[in-house]
Amino acid sequence: MTAATASAPRARTRGAASRITGGLLHRLLPLVLLVAAWEAATRAADSAFFPPPSQIARRMRELWLSGPADHLYLSSEAGDSIAPSLGRMFLALVLSVVVGVVLGIALGRSQRVLAYLQPLLQFARVIPPPTLVPVFIVLFELGTQMQVASIIFSAIWPILLNTADGARSVDAVQMDTAQVFRLSALDRIRFVIVPSALPKIFAGLRLALSLSLILMVFSELLPGTSDGLGFMLTNAQSQSDLGTLWSVIVLLGILGYLFNSILLVVERRVLARHRGARKANS
Repeated sequence: MTAATASAPRARTRGAASRITGGLLHRLLPLVLLVAAWEAATRAADSAFFPPPSQIARRMRELWLSGPADHLYLSSEAGDSIAPSLGRMFLALVLSVVVGVVLGIALGRSQRVLAYLQPLLQFARVIPPPTLVPVFIVLFELGTQMQVASIIFSAIWPILLNTADGARSVDAVQMDTAQVFRLSALDRIRFVIVPSALPKIFAGLRLALSLSLILMVFSELLPGTSDGLGFMLTNAQSQSDLGTLWSVIVLLGILGYLFNSILLVVERRVLARHRGARKANS
């Protein structure tokens, strides 16, 4: 083995590391500049209503990251506010994905039923979920059930409609090939329809994730709520605790960005695997 051959893997590793570092710097630079401008502007204004990011960061650490090391530095306040909110949100999102994908595939493969129900689906989709809060209160009463139901009503539509669109646009040649090989209905869904509809499903899931985060906070702003980030917002507002108020707002932005980034990574890997499998089979 020559020196040039031995150094080739190291060169590729350094090249990959430099690309990753350059990509991170490229993404983080606008955020760093924004935070620096925010810090400078708020310190120059010296307004009690707009604390600088450094003060907000200190307050966030006091609220949620002041616990012991064996609890990953998470405080009890994190368990009382962040955990219940994320639990309700992810429960509603999982139920929305399951119901939305199943119904979307069924509707997408039945042109007649989809055309028949399309006006009803579009009508229900455009109804703002906050306007249905009295209905949800009557059906489920105040509490976790009502909060989860309101999130589901908002998150299910982009998943269902995008899945139906993806299932409807499956290549006819692929379906004919599946029929020739006498694949069962379940196998056709698993190996043909779902892989073809995945880009649309993920597009709906990204939108549903954003809507779930918004409705999570809104559902916790209602009277009768005793925990969660929305309750924390209401409590901080009633006590004029601007540090906590801004901390929750910034945390929600961080959570939204983090969840969307994770979903994008999962989407790229899943779609790349399916595209690779389809190329290998073609």
